[in-house]
Amino acid sequence: MKSLFARLRRDTGPGARASAFPDTTAVTPTGFEDTIEDTGVLARWAQRRVALGVTHADAAQGAALLETLWGADRWFSALSPAERGHLARHLEFVHAGGGREVISQDEIGDYLVVVLEGRLAVERVQATGGRTRLGEARPGDLLGEMSLLDAGTRFSACTTLTPCLLAVLEADRLDALLRDEPRLGVALLAALARRLSLRLRQVSVRLSALAPRG
Repeated sequence: MKSLFARLRRDTGPGARASAFPDTTAVTPTGFEDTIEDTGVLARWAQRRVALGVTHADAAQGAALLETLWGADRWFSALSPAERGHLARHLEFVHAGGGREVISQDEIGDYLVVVLEGRLAVERVQATGGRTRLGEARPGDLLGEMSLLDAGTRFSACTTLTPCLLAVLEADRLDALLRDEPRLGVALLAALARRLSLRLRQVSVRLSALAPRG
């Protein structure tokens, strides 16, 4: 989260272009000032793309799917059609075959993935080499956003169970949005934060169900 707030302070502070979205820099993240110890290897999308053997997908098709899947999000829907189209141009749309590890555990990633078609397994790799299935990612879900936002290591591995259509956002694209078009950048960050919050709430519900009742 420290990296996220640093991006917001740098790119939406004094002198930045005016934005119609609320000023999220007014709250100082004093509870997130601990230094993150990065022990993983930086995995860049430029290299991972080659290793996965992905092929480019039709951008218009990808943008239309993103519009359908995220259309109900209040931050995304607040943008005009032209703005949403411009936002889509910062994404790379790719096809990935089945059985491809799109995100590896314990790496530091410079990209996140939006699932547009297909399913991916989200798994925690154990020291013995076994894998614990944490869940499945389906169309509309985000993968890898935590590492992109806080510069920490990936918690789990994400492997395609079926051929997938994915939208990829690299860190430098997000930085460019926040620097040059803060309205779009902040809208995207808000959409990411909302989905991350929903995921944490789901985990909290599951933990509460497992907790012993007194």
